[in-house]
Amino acid sequence: MGSEVIILPLIFGVIFGIFYLYISARNKERLALIEKGADASIFYGKHRKVTPIWKVIVINLALLLMGIGAGTLISEIIVQAGVEESVARPGTIFLMAGIGLFLGFVLTKKLNKDA
Repeated sequence: MGSEVIILPLIFGVIFGIFYLYISARNKERLALIEKGADASIFYGKHRKVTPIWKVIVINLALLLMGIGAGTLISEIIVQAGVEESVARPGTIFLMAGIGLFLGFVLTKKLNKDA
């Protein structure tokens, strides 16, 4: 019971710390550029078109869930064929989820080229 009280705030603290360090370092870097007379617009591409982040998230989430579903189905077939359940289920599910994420990466790369 006591470990949940410690671990959950620790996880949120680490996530907050990462975002805080990222934002503060970016702000300090841009302020240093402005002090030297450089324009901070070098961080933004002028002619670069980027795929909206919601499309990337939807594609990756959809392919991840399809991979998990396919992994569950295939693992059930493998278990019925006689392979040990404790080996077949996690291995197949993680394999198919990884393949789904890889396909999401490939499709995202293709979307960025087309944008």
